[in-house]
Amino acid sequence: MKNYFRTKNKLHRIKFFTLQGKLYIVGIGPGSHDHMTFYAKKIINESDTIVGYETYVNLVNDLIRGKDVYRYAMTQEVDRAQQCIKLAKSGKIVSLISSGDPGIYGMAGLIYEILAESKWDPQNDITVEIVPGISALNSCSSLIGSPLMTDFAVLSMSDLLVPWEIITKRVEAAAKGDFVIVIYNPSSKRRTHQIKDTRQILLKYRSPNTPVAIIKGAYRESEKIIITNLQNLNNEYNNLGMISTVIIGNSSTYNYKNLIINPRGYKSKYTL
Repeated sequence: MKNYFRTKNKLHRIKFFTLQGKLYIVGIGPGSHDHMTFYAKKIINESDTIVGYETYVNLVNDLIRGKDVYRYAMTQEVDRAQQCIKLAKSGKIVSLISSGDPGIYGMAGLIYEILAESKWDPQNDITVEIVPGISALNSCSSLIGSPLMTDFAVLSMSDLLVPWEIITKRVEAAAKGDFVIVIYNPSSKRRTHQIKDTRQILLKYRSPNTPVAIIKGAYRESEKIIITNLQNLNNEYNNLGMISTVIIGNSSTYNYKNLIINPRGYKSKYTL
């Protein structure tokens, strides 16, 4: 096919345009529609194709009727990401559903890694947009008081992608630094030693009475909250799982009527 044509006095080049869709990486928060942003709902409504881990997709079933839906099992993250990119390149408007915030232990990183490997050009190739959502650290902390008022660290106990030796170094650093610690993925059926090892590291630096909260399924029907302390955390291992988040206080954190309070420091300067 010729890519030019000639008029009487001039040679004209024909420009060919490739149909490009758009890929949204949508954070739906904890799953409750009340805690999903208006913009996330708008983007899901405007998309013609939905992709995601089946559990997360099911949380928005009522918003995706009549759309093309691709549901994936857990551990198929790479397949999921490649499918999204392929669909967007074919001209589809795609929403990749992610719980919480997709930029915090979510799918955003993998999407950008794959695109970077393929020499993706943000100016001329498919458009990618992250739609932020409420992360577990936000939703869980809101249920137990004010545990994140000062500096905090967020750690994942999953060593499927990160060697356990590196994770323990990060736990040690957070413990030494007196950070409040938020733990994602504390355990699973096959991963049980990680939270036990973490507790032992923390007990080297923190009082056994340090407040600890376990929040399971925040803002879902399965929601369960346990308030305990570092000493007795070992009695709650059976209540931990992949949808649990653990929040461990620092040296200033205290428990008040089953609420965990981490003082910001106003008391040292003002009369409360």
